[in-house]
Amino acid sequence: MVSRRTALMSALAAGLALGLVGPAAAGECKAHASTRFEGKKANTGFAVHTRAADGRQVLALSDDFQIPDAPAPHWQIVDSHGNVYLLNMLKIKGDKFNKQIALPGYVADVAKVQIWCSFAETLLGEASFPTPVK
Repeated sequence: MVSRRTALMSALAAGLALGLVGPAAAGECKAHASTRFEGKKANTGFAVHTRAADGRQVLALSDDFQIPDAPAPHWQIVDSHGNVYLLNMLKIKGDKFNKQIALPGYVADVAKVQIWCSFAETLLGEASFPTPVK
């Protein structure tokens, strides 16, 4: 099992590699880990929230997260006001997946990260932050 510290460091390293988190920000980066995903089909791993060098919010999935066996799993975010934002698909071309996403500017904070199946219109799993992250 991957420890939270290892997963946070992995997410930070992935952000550095993708240019989402700058080297200066890496030293001062405050990463926030969610609770573990719980749900019908998404029951492994957790989400990590960081802020990119350009100020964007970034979410990443821990290394132990497994994509649920569903036709159209998506990232879905719930903010502190209960607004729900359906974002990128998890599965992408070539058996790859969006393990990390930069949130759109109109998402002010994140209270929960959900894995949503757009095909069946059902919640597959959910992880929450102890307090909404900005």
